[in-house]
Amino acid sequence: MACNAPESGVSHHAMKIVVAYSGGLDTSVILNWIKETYSAEVIAFCADVGQEEELKGLKPKALRTGASKCYVDDLQAEFARDFIFPMMQAGSLYEGEYFLGTSIARPLIAKRMVEIAAAEGADAVAHGATGKGNDQVRFELAAAALSPDLQVIAP
Repeated sequence: MACNAPESGVSHHAMKIVVAYSGGLDTSVILNWIKETYSAEVIAFCADVGQEEELKGLKPKALRTGASKCYVDDLQAEFARDFIFPMMQAGSLYEGEYFLGTSIARPLIAKRMVEIAAAEGADAVAHGATGKGNDQVRFELAAAALSPDLQVIAP
């Protein structure tokens, strides 16, 4: 399902990869690393799920970092309706203390990445989640369920 680097010596068309991008250090380094490692066109994607300040200057930064395009999609209404509201109805608290706000957004982010990949004719999606961590599993299982043939890159 996930891969770490392209096979050496294999010639193929230039890959197009949609990268989950927050504008932070990790995803900025990952965006550039993916572009260089895969000799790929990289399309950045940031889901606006209500983080406001973090979105300022995001598109120009993504383009300066090496993305050919940057989508910043407002997913707040869908996030609230289809994820937060049902979570609250179910009383889903982590260790009985707090709601799973950040983690519950991952499947929605993956869903939109898969949609963008289809629209852009991309070969893969990539995320910056820590290897073998919960977020990596959330991204990859959602992507695999929605588009089994789409490659998932976990740098």
